[in-house]
Amino acid sequence: MRPVTMVRIIDGKRYSTETATLLASDAYWDGHNHERRGRNTFLYRTPRGRYFALHRTMWQGESDSIEPLDEAEALGLYESMAAHDMAEVSIEEAFPGVTIEDA
Repeated sequence: MRPVTMVRIIDGKRYSTETATLLASDAYWDGHNHERRGRNTFLYRTPRGRYFALHRTMWQGESDSIEPLDEAEALGLYESMAAHDMAEVSIEEAFPGVTIEDA
């Protein structure tokens, strides 16, 4: 699945895939399609630095949704996607101001 244009207001804040930056996703081409068991997640950062996940589904009875994330949740999601080469931008671009230390 591809990301779609979606806008949701959650706790008085507008989250829009149209104005946010796509950071990573779990959509990948397996030779036939981009779906992962009928669901995909796309990680975004808003222009004001808030993070959210767009959850897409192709299953009847389920709806696409937006989930606000704090920075730690977003970083964990980014790391899991980047581990499978699904990052759209570098970690420095995705998380400005976060220091990544050598192990």
